[in-house]
Amino acid sequence: MKLVTLQRAVARAVMQPLTPSEHMRRSAPGGGRMSAYAARYIKPNDRLTSFERLEIYNRQYWFRVLGSMAEDFPGLRAILGHQRFEGMCRAYLAECPSRSFTLRNLGARLETWLRRNPKWIRGDRTLALDMVQLEWADIEAFDGKGEPALHSEDLNGSSAPSLRLRVQPYVKLLELHYPVDTVALKVREDHDADFASNTLVESLKTARIQAVAAVQPRQIFLVVHRIDFSVYYRRIEREEFTLLSALRSEKTIERAIELAFQRSSISEFDRGGYVRNCFQTWAALGWFCQPDENMRGQKAARKEYR
Repeated sequence: MKLVTLQRAVARAVMQPLTPSEHMRRSAPGGGRMSAYAARYIKPNDRLTSFERLEIYNRQYWFRVLGSMAEDFPGLRAILGHQRFEGMCRAYLAECPSRSFTLRNLGARLETWLRRNPKWIRGDRTLALDMVQLEWADIEAFDGKGEPALHSEDLNGSSAPSLRLRVQPYVKLLELHYPVDTVALKVREDHDADFASNTLVESLKTARIQAVAAVQPRQIFLVVHRIDFSVYYRRIEREEFTLLSALRSEKTIERAIELAFQRSSISEFDRGGYVRNCFQTWAALGWFCQPDENMRGQKAARKEYR
């Protein structure tokens, strides 16, 4: 038997959902008895049958992936409650099992899946989807690709209207319907303290429920980014969000500014200072990438022309 055949057969059994009592199913993938399926690939020993040996891996797989989902989406768990969250995770992972060597990517398809399966977030749809977006952005901001940063001093003389600036890949821009950043931070604080006494744990659970219940709809614009391996949430104004989004989509600075101030309440007199402050702040935070070779060529051509 080829190794790849064995790996695929065992993976199919290991990823098969558990029974309600958290044991391996008696039916094998594709039909038949699991005991016979296990015996084809797993040897018994003097203590365990083939079925029992395979069951250990089946259970540990599900305990680990469910634990990983709870770690990655504590805010969504607080919104849905433990039972509904776990049921949702089991259904999601059965349809979208791990396809990566790392658990980091486990929730990559969760938002899309929830939009196709809204029954799991009925009654909390918009709030839940906002939270999923935020918590997945948190993961991507933490270990997403980063390129050499363009600093504030590099912007001097480089802000020609036709210039295109590139935003760091790990900088995530979110337009949300609820201020879920405050809920996420509250849940995270409580989660970090859960190792304490049972009395404190119960009070923290109550605080979590109250934090979710208290959140009211309010549009916010959020940047999720990192500094020194820590993730931060930064609320910004609509104009700033539009400007950054336009730059991310490779609009020129001139066009990005035009888009940012459409229907803006900021007076024309104040717009120049507003834009300068935005660019200086973003550069100080390292949100811009060093220009690629095409951009360098454009800058050189402008210098020669002048």
